Amino acid sequence: MENLKGKIAVVTGGNSGIGYATAQVLKQQGAEVIITGRRKEAVDQAAAELGATGLLADQAKLSDIEQLAADVKARYGKIDILFINAGVVQVSSIEGATEQTFDYMMDINLKGAYFTLSRFIPILNDGASVVFLSSNTASMNGVNSSIYSSSKAALNAVMKIAALELAPRKIRVNAVSPGPTKTEIMKKSGMDAEQLAQIDAWLIDQIPLKHIGVAENVGKVVAYFCGDAASFITGAEVVMDGGMSL
Repeated sequence: MENLKGKIAVVTGGNSGIGYATAQVLKQQGAEVIITGRRKEAVDQAAAELGATGLLADQAKLSDIEQLAADVKARYGKIDILFINAGVVQVSSIEGATEQTFDYMMDINLKGAYFTLSRFIPILNDGASVVFLSSNTASMNGVNSSIYSSSKAALNAVMKIAALELAPRKIRVNAVSPGPTKTEIMKKSGMDAEQLAQIDAWLIDQIPLKHIGVAENVGKVVAYFCGDAASFITGAEVVMDGGMSL
């Protein structure tokens, strides 16, 4: 199914997790894919596995974002798909919050995503598709998640306003908001298999469909937003969380 043939796609944070899975789906559907990330080794390895181009960029740094846009413009001219996926999660109570935790999450999840869109607008083709990775927590209220939830709720506001601003150029802007999704991020947290199993069981208990999401399925929804079937969809958020936020 090569319905994205001839399209050029940029996936930020594409060296692991949902970004990697999405890059794979876009590639399978015929797109030429550029992935970005902060760690050279991880980006190079993922790019080689995917048959993609890997570029180094830290979404928390505006200078990196501007360099990335310049590099992509120099190599490709214009792009058709922008998946703004890079993001980080930490937990903190409001009372116990530190400026460091606040800035870390906001710099990547909101400011970084915002300026990635901002600086890539000039190199988006008319009719391009932009997709933000949001989260079901943007519309949920959980203790210790105020900073993360705020960063994603703000991202959804940006997405809707961008959809209006870019509509004259037929550029569509949408968001995908997954719930718990199987990725390597939890394995990197330093917890052992038993602790991970307990967290999975606790999460599944909160999810009406009784299973955890799959990264590849998030990738398929991103790809759907980028294809002809979604040509009349803009400013939309698709929540994929097995009913958790209900």
